Amino acid sequence: MLKRFAMLLLVVLIILPSLSGCGYNQIQKNEEAVFSAWADVEATYQRRSDLIPNLVATVKAYAAHEKETLQAVTEARASVGKAQVNTGDLGNPAALQKFQQAQGALSGALSRLLVTVERYPDLKANQNFRDLQNQLEGTENRINVARQRYNKAVQIFNSSIRTFPNNLTNNFLLNLERKEPFKADAGAEKAPAVKF
Repeated sequence: MLKRFAMLLLVVLIILPSLSGCGYNQIQKNEEAVFSAWADVEATYQRRSDLIPNLVATVKAYAAHEKETLQAVTEARASVGKAQVNTGDLGNPAALQKFQQAQGALSGALSRLLVTVERYPDLKANQNFRDLQNQLEGTENRINVARQRYNKAVQIFNSSIRTFPNNLTNNFLLNLERKEPFKADAGAEKAPAVKF
């Protein structure tokens, strides 16, 4: 009986360390980090989306003659609201591309709006507009940081499901797919031309 207990204890002591190295819990943590990072990306986009109506209303009061630019911003914001990505789509490159295109259209419309402001100095004199412009610039920076953090979380997760011994745990127990990182829009490597 004592010999049997000692043998069982020895087996448990050998198996326990090997189980702790299977990576199951780490893979789960890494996937949750991807979901959390994606939520941060969405939150920063939401912040921008919430700011735009205030920005447009302020500019409208001062630049009624620039309706076309303001209309483009409003339409781009509406299209962003239609393009949604949930955590189940993080492995789908087409869904992420569609989401990025909508965000890119909004960024382009906002750039045109800011160029309009540069052309009309009386708009820059309005303190409310300057404050909103600073908020928007800060939000764009936050979006960039959130994208970078998301990409880092994706890189860590993707590495964790592809390296040994975690890849065995993933293949036999979890069957999780790689997540898609944010990619730059086509032509983003070229600096935009600024004309006044």
